[in-house]
Amino acid sequence: MFSTSTTSMFDIFLSHSYLDKEEVWGLYFDLKRKGYNVYVDWIVDPHLDRSNVTKESAQLVKTRMKNSKSLLLAVSYNASVSKWMPWELGFVDGNTDKCAIVPVSEGDVNRASFKGVEYLALYPFVTKDSLLGTENLIIVESPSTYVSMYDWIKSNAKPTFKSRSIF
Repeated sequence: MFSTSTTSMFDIFLSHSYLDKEEVWGLYFDLKRKGYNVYVDWIVDPHLDRSNVTKESAQLVKTRMKNSKSLLLAVSYNASVSKWMPWELGFVDGNTDKCAIVPVSEGDVNRASFKGVEYLALYPFVTKDSLLGTENLIIVESPSTYVSMYDWIKSNAKPTFKSRSIF
């Protein structure tokens, strides 16, 4: 665990429920292994106290979101009880328009499971490129409309129609 300067830039702000700490820890290290600079509050800023939110701590989280190129929303059954995730999603979406859903639940979380939070279906989702048999992550809007996560973050590329369907 470490603390970083408030001017540090991140590729990904990983929004999640703290109840999914174990899954988020694994996702964080997988993304880091792939070369992404990832912000997770309790890893990068362990001094933040979830039980004592102040204007200063909320401002630090806002700064971290502003200094992130994208947001991945770690969707799980626990995410539905998070008070912060909708705020983080709205803030980053309003500032970067670069948000995607990444399922972290052991169960099958899919677009049909967004009852009560149907707005989540508006966002693309992250999956592995299974056709190439690689560990590459892709941002998917539909089976034929997608882009590599690397290009989405680093080159600001948008998902585009491809003749090869990923599903």
